[in-house]
Amino acid sequence: MLARASREHNVNVDLLASLVKAESDGNARAVSRAGARGLMQLMPGTANELGVADSFKPDQNVRGGTTYLDELLTRYHDNMAMALAAYNAGPAAVDKYHGIPPYHETRAYVAALFTNSTAACWRVKRRRNK
Repeated sequence: MLARASREHNVNVDLLASLVKAESDGNARAVSRAGARGLMQLMPGTANELGVADSFKPDQNVRGGTTYLDELLTRYHDNMAMALAAYNAGPAAVDKYHGIPPYHETRAYVAALFTNSTAACWRVKRRRNK
């Protein structure tokens, strides 16, 4: 499932696995205090915009979450730190602060994802077939 989403959106599969671990610890039924749901913790409005009918279905959640991350990478010109910050805090916060917002949770989230896996290869500019 992660490998397919990785191929479809040209997003590193290790990054997706790290994102799932950070967001839900692999629990497809996870619900955050803010109401985000599923493996990649999609907010209901975001899930709806992405065409995700059931955020608790892993295949839909991963497809939606990867699509969203791909959109954020495009928006922030493949700047992984900005895209991850936007995934965590929302693009409005990243835009407001012109970078990673000064929220402890968001800064720790971005740092953890860069530390926990193969961050160096994520920084490589992705080729687009669009």
